[in-house]
Amino acid sequence: MEYTDQMKNRIKRVEGQLRGILKMMEENQDCKEVITQLSASRTALDRTMGLIVSSNLVECVRDADEKGENTDELVKQAVNLLVKSR
Repeated sequence: MEYTDQMKNRIKRVEGQLRGILKMMEENQDCKEVITQLSASRTALDRTMGLIVSSNLVECVRDADEKGENTDELVKQAVNLLVKSR
């Protein structure tokens, strides 16, 4: 699978968020603000994982369909990846 610039940029944004959270903690900022930012980071990661899994699934299903293979197992694997990520 090829990871797109969009996927990589999402991870870079999360990296920036995490650095900001660490700075907030070092500055002893309010717990509510830190938790809000942590929650936003987790949401961003969850969405990135969903994007990667769905992109990979589309690619795999197209390949399998071209070869005349059954795609049910591919869909099950994708669902399992999403379940594991939670």
